[in-house]
This record gives sequence, structure tokens and C-alpha cells, in this order.
Amino acid sequence: MNKQGRILGLVVAVTAIVGGTMWRGDWSPDAVKTASISVPEFSPRAVAGKRSFDKYCVECHGENAMGTEQGPPLLHDIYNPGHHADPSFRLAAKRGVRQHHWRFGNMAPVPQVSERQVDLIIRYVRELQEANGITYKPHRM
Repeated sequence: MNKQGRILGLVVAVTAIVGGTMWRGDWSPDAVKTASISVPEFSPRAVAGKRSFDKYCVECHGENAMGTEQGPPLLHDIYNPGHHADPSFRLAAKRGVRQHHWRFGNMAPVPQVSERQVDLIIRYVRELQEANGITYKPHRM
């Protein structure tokens, strides 16, 4: 089984950050470390997005998008804009997502979130990611 396959939901919820940059190394449970994150001063759009995130997303994706036992951390390099571009977040909210990176099961659609709210949530997540060193990287298979 590969390293990604050994990730445990509980451990993944404690996403590691080293030196202000999202941890990109060994994904095994023993390698994950706890650290604090940088929370920036958000733009007005991101503040509105945080309100919607806290209403619709926080239960699974956690405070500051750090993940929970129910859902993965969005504050992880795998969600950088080159790997998961903004349209993938829009589709996830609209159609749901089949399990593929993590062992949390499928994500159901979130039809109660409007397109505008999703755009604001994306702005919030992107500003949080950028403050923690998660930036665009070309997708590689």
C-alpha cells in the first residue's frame, strides 16, 4: 500500500506545517506533526467567505480548513490551485466528490450554498492557503 493509502482520517485532520510552508513530505501517520498556522488579515470577500465556510463547511473541513475526522484539510498542498483549481471547488459543492485523495468517503453535494457563496468560500480558502505557503504549482501525475 502506498503512503497516501495509509493516511488515517484522524491524523490527517492534524495537518502539518513546517516553517510557514505546508508540509509536503511523508504522509504516513507517524510523520504528521502539529503546528500552528498563519491566519492573514482577510480581504472583505474572504471575510464573507469565512462566514459561509463556517456555516456550511467547517463541520467536515475544520476550523481554518485544517480538516476533521469527517473531511480533509483544504489547507494542504494537494489543494493548491494547480492541482485543484477553483472550478473543482465549484463542482464539489454542486455535484459532490468521489473519494480520491483521502479516506473520508465521498463528499455529498451542498445544494444550499449559492454560487456566489462558493466563490467567496474559495476566496477565503485561497487567502488562507497563500498565507501558509500554498501557491500554484503545475499538476503532475
